[in-house]
Amino acid sequence: MSHIHFVGAGQMAEAIIRAALSRGAVSAGDITLADIDQERITTLRNRYQLTSVYHDSEALAAADHIVIGVRPQDDIDGVARHICQHASANATLISIIAGVTLERLGALFGATRPIVRMIPNTLTDTGYGYSGVVFNPHVQAEPLMPFLESFGKVMLLEERLIDAFTGFAVAGVNYVYYFIESLTDAGVLSGLSRAQSSKVVWENLIGGVEMLKISDKHPRQLMDINNSPAGVGINGLYELNNSDFAAGLQRSVMTAVRRTTELSGNKPA
Repeated sequence: MSHIHFVGAGQMAEAIIRAALSRGAVSAGDITLADIDQERITTLRNRYQLTSVYHDSEALAAADHIVIGVRPQDDIDGVARHICQHASANATLISIIAGVTLERLGALFGATRPIVRMIPNTLTDTGYGYSGVVFNPHVQAEPLMPFLESFGKVMLLEERLIDAFTGFAVAGVNYVYYFIESLTDAGVLSGLSRAQSSKVVWENLIGGVEMLKISDKHPRQLMDINNSPAGVGINGLYELNNSDFAAGLQRSVMTAVRRTTELSGNKPA
């Protein structure tokens, strides 16, 4: 990857930088930063040993790729004017701004500019989790993919699915954390220590996912294997079914999707 410039040096930008550096997708000398907080730039430059001597307009002029990580409520129009004034018309724009469509990005940054709209996942350090990505017709995807895949897997989407992806996939790890916490508490409630319960839950979670992958079976098929007639497991599942667990989880996801739609200014499908 050649020169990449980050406009906005917040937590997600740092997570992307950290993962991309650790996986060798970009070198420290090819990263530059811009942010309204100069102390934040200094912190990240020192933390990740970013050695480029370019600053502001020079960095934009040299950039082959520009990651826009400002907030939706920030002065995006002003940011766009500054970028268009100094950046090459061929520099690829990678927007991680929630709710800002390709159409608006094209109007702000140029209709013929290569533009990527991306919703990153928060599992950047692990290499797991999907980021939702939409390309406009001017993007050359192949040389860009090693960078995009350095901080997680990439799911190419139609733009109409971005809000659903955000509410389901990106917010989805919250439900995993919540489930782990709740199941661990259940182990403590039944008499195990928290350390013992945590180990059991983690192994069951990792092992269950691995079993789904290697068996290529539906979860219900594996549950049928694990539950003998009138046994312990099926009695536990019966109680869970009575708790409305599945529908409650689905309602939570749909609420997150609706909220994403509200924030993006789009009407629900």
